[in-house]
Amino acid sequence: METPTTLAGGAVLTAFGSALLLWCAVELRLRHHLRRYGVAATAQVVADRDRAEAMDSSPLLSYPVDTVGGPVDAGLGTVHELRPDPVGRLVLSRPRGHTPLRRPPRLAPGAAVQVAYDPRRPDRVVLAAHEELPSLPADLFWALLGTSALAGGLTLLALALR
Repeated sequence: METPTTLAGGAVLTAFGSALLLWCAVELRLRHHLRRYGVAATAQVVADRDRAEAMDSSPLLSYPVDTVGGPVDAGLGTVHELRPDPVGRLVLSRPRGHTPLRRPPRLAPGAAVQVAYDPRRPDRVVLAAHEELPSLPADLFWALLGTSALAGGLTLLALALR
């Protein structure tokens, strides 16, 4: 390969690999944090609103959220008071994390599942650890893809700059 092509390819692969590894780390940390420190709740799987949403293998969950309380950090460094909504308003959200190609039968509409959500951002939800499908293979795949892209990119950059 010519040097400009090698340099460009190396830069692209390095950027892609780095971004993918960063995304993997942030996502894993978020899921772990929510399972450990999130508010536990029982959610009900609800039917998808239209056909396009039904193609998503991640179920749509409805769960009650306690919205009466003090200030909540919106994640932007500012503090906002919550509106005095009734206790237990329902939130509709899809859980974060690994989902299979097809939705398992135990996640059919009407099923009850245990979840943990972020009290500051109630739409951030994960299935409880005992409800979660094994996510290790998918997490390893994405981490391996990111590591491979980063290693390939750094190799090409080393060749181009030699």
